Amino acid sequence: MKRIRIIKMNRFQLPVFALTAAALMGHRAVRAEEPEGIAFFEKKVRPILSEHCYSCHAADTNASGGLRVDDRNGLLAGGKTGPAIIEGDPENSLLLQRVRHGNAKRQMPKEGDLLTEEEIADLTTWIKDGVAWPREKIPASIGRVRADYAALKTSHWAWQPLSKPALPSVADSNWPLGAIDQFILARLESSKLSPVPEADPVTLIRRITFDLTGLPPTPAEIEAFRKNSSRENFAMVVDRLLESSQFGERWGRHWLDVARYGESTGPSRNIPYPNAWKYRDYVLDAVSKDLPYNRFIQEQIAGDLLPAETPAERDRLLTATGFLALGVKDVNQRFKTRFIMDNVDEQIDTVTRSVLGLTVSCARCHDHKFDPIPTTDYYSLAGIFTSTDDCAGVRNKMGGGGLDYYDPAMLVKLATEAPEPPAEEVARLQAIVDETKKAWDAIRGTPEGLKPAANGKPTQRPFRVKYEAARGDLLALSDPATRGYAVHGVREAKKVGDTEVRIRGEAERLGPTVQRGFLTAFTMAEVPAITPGQSGRLELAQWLTSPANPLTPRVIVNRVWQHLFGVGIVNTVDNFGVKGDQPSHPELLDYLASEFIGNDWSIKKLIKTIVLSRAYQLGGEAPAGHQEIDPANRLVWRHSPRRLDAEEIRDAMLASAGRLESKPSNGSPVRELRMVELRDNGPEARKIQEQAGRGLSRSVYLPLLRGLTPATLEAFDPVQQTLVTGQRDASTVPTQALYLLNSTFVRQQALALAERELAEADRDEPDWIRHAYLLTLGREPSVQEAARAEKYLLEYESAYRELQPDTSPRPADESAEPTAEEEPVNPDDIDRTVALVKEDVVQPKTPKAAAWATFIQALYASAEFRFVR
Repeated sequence: MKRIRIIKMNRFQLPVFALTAAALMGHRAVRAEEPEGIAFFEKKVRPILSEHCYSCHAADTNASGGLRVDDRNGLLAGGKTGPAIIEGDPENSLLLQRVRHGNAKRQMPKEGDLLTEEEIADLTTWIKDGVAWPREKIPASIGRVRADYAALKTSHWAWQPLSKPALPSVADSNWPLGAIDQFILARLESSKLSPVPEADPVTLIRRITFDLTGLPPTPAEIEAFRKNSSRENFAMVVDRLLESSQFGERWGRHWLDVARYGESTGPSRNIPYPNAWKYRDYVLDAVSKDLPYNRFIQEQIAGDLLPAETPAERDRLLTATGFLALGVKDVNQRFKTRFIMDNVDEQIDTVTRSVLGLTVSCARCHDHKFDPIPTTDYYSLAGIFTSTDDCAGVRNKMGGGGLDYYDPAMLVKLATEAPEPPAEEVARLQAIVDETKKAWDAIRGTPEGLKPAANGKPTQRPFRVKYEAARGDLLALSDPATRGYAVHGVREAKKVGDTEVRIRGEAERLGPTVQRGFLTAFTMAEVPAITPGQSGRLELAQWLTSPANPLTPRVIVNRVWQHLFGVGIVNTVDNFGVKGDQPSHPELLDYLASEFIGNDWSIKKLIKTIVLSRAYQLGGEAPAGHQEIDPANRLVWRHSPRRLDAEEIRDAMLASAGRLESKPSNGSPVRELRMVELRDNGPEARKIQEQAGRGLSRSVYLPLLRGLTPATLEAFDPVQQTLVTGQRDASTVPTQALYLLNSTFVRQQALALAERELAEADRDEPDWIRHAYLLTLGREPSVQEAARAEKYLLEYESAYRELQPDTSPRPADESAEPTAEEEPVNPDDIDRTVALVKEDVVQPKTPKAAAWATFIQALYASAEFRFVR
């Protein structure tokens, strides 16, 4: 019945379908395809559904229970209680069972007249005959290759195979230290530009230390490199930094930006991911150990399908798949099919932007407007992810509350077995759950339950609160996920297979089925065939990391270059498509990508190659003539200064004050949260923010709930956790200055450093000033700066003695704080104003400490502290 014509393109088989109604609607019923079946539906069945069901179960209304009856696939998929209709089987179809039900609480419709026997008979006939429904009109463009795609595939630089360019000749053969410098100098000479001199040792040691570790160099490290800044010693410094644990924390954070890492679902109903921190730690460990990048990608996309020799290795690989699960999820979505397809789209967007630098999600609704990515390519990838269970531990429910959004079955259990909880205690808690659920079910939605109590809230509310509390207590004891023996990840779905094109991207509007496969924008000599009975994720990981894939190595090399130079060889690091930027040095990009593959996809070797180049070690001077020719420094005639990231600013303050804890954080405060909605102004959110404010670990370990950015990072453009972010914004705005001058955190670190300096009794004031400059700015003060600092400190201390503030204890805050979270009947009524976080008082003990604290705070507030030259 289904006729398929195969067109061979780029070693793929792209099916172009000529569909019968049966192929479109996925059944072989006799009457469902015939005009009389459709006529019967329109005359007899649709009026029943419209009159009795649409008001509660349609796309434009409540869709109670997640059920749509205005869509055939919605009826077949059903709602939270299962499929509403089983084709050809009226007796087992829930729709008929509910309209016939004798129990008033379960009979449908709940309002209005019940169905007549004649109407029930018509529904029975309709279901028995195959659930006839008007066929979807398939746009003629689906499956038709656009005429301009062939030209795009051959003309755009990014789709072409990697080349191995020869090193260019240069006039000044003494300048290059290696291949990178030859490519850079050749472009400069062709533009009649010359590079500026190399950076001085003090500038270079601060640059390389921040770039590789995200932390400032110590005064001892600065002094040692100032004394010996030879190329051999610089190489030794680079090796030391690459092998430090701080490197993994810094460069792991770069990947977490790309992986849109967050510890909660995000929009509408913000549900915590209590075990997301395990994926974070997996990334930091993998980067620190220099796990080959191709293996790194394979583990995150198909770790559950890779072999493991030990339970610990199996757990590590399962945790890696959190890359696919920890995205933004709209759990308040009414319809399960939309929830699933939205999550699939988020996964496709994350994988293709992060690894390939392509905006494939633009092809969800129609062929990509600019890149040769047809809708059929999008749904060939979608079939891989619809064949994969997204085990983030959440489910959709519109207007849910409490534990409604938590689905423990949709988490990945670790290979390490959880200890058995005490059986007697489990039985006791289960009995309480059963008892409270029975009471809640008895009163829920009844006139008595909805009647306002003395406090004005529904009488049924305490019954729900008790039931939710009992469930939470039982889960805390018996649920492996709640106890930390499960992770957010993915696994193979029970039902594996190809999926249909969604017309205009609408989840319920099914078009032709597309075979699972990969993009056809570029040609590869060998393409892995998807194993029958498996999702295809393993083959997708192999395809992405094939040495013949022209995009994967180019994209990651460009990301590394951007982190070291401030701008990529391709400026649009997340978009290598037609609307992205052209590479400034295309031959250099291909040279580095080829070398990267040849060096076993080692990120550390790539970084070392780049930072040992003379191009990286250039100074920051900006001659006027150079700026006129190349104002953006795309040709790399100098090293452009960059503003520190939010995490670097916070960590540098803690490090200079001697308060930064070098030991990695143990998990995350989010691990203590249940998977219930997190209110922005609730006690849990306030506690998380206060813990983040008091924390002394590196910023990468701070709790990162979506929508609750730690205050210590907020002013300096922290990463947006909703999309792949290869390059952050780096603004300079007045609110940053206000933060540095008024923040409790900044004043705490300034006072801590002041007290640290003053405790060095063997030093005098000039030595203290010199040391403070080294700790904060990475250099010694000039004579003028030192004299000005001494004068300021003397004057401030004198003035402070005369106007010393009252330091007597302040009365405790008597404001009431809720100690327990009660779930409201209607979550939409929640007050969502942001909670105020209680801040600590910063009070110097002496006038001298007060003077020094303000002096150091001024150093922190300087542009020089925030920028690396």
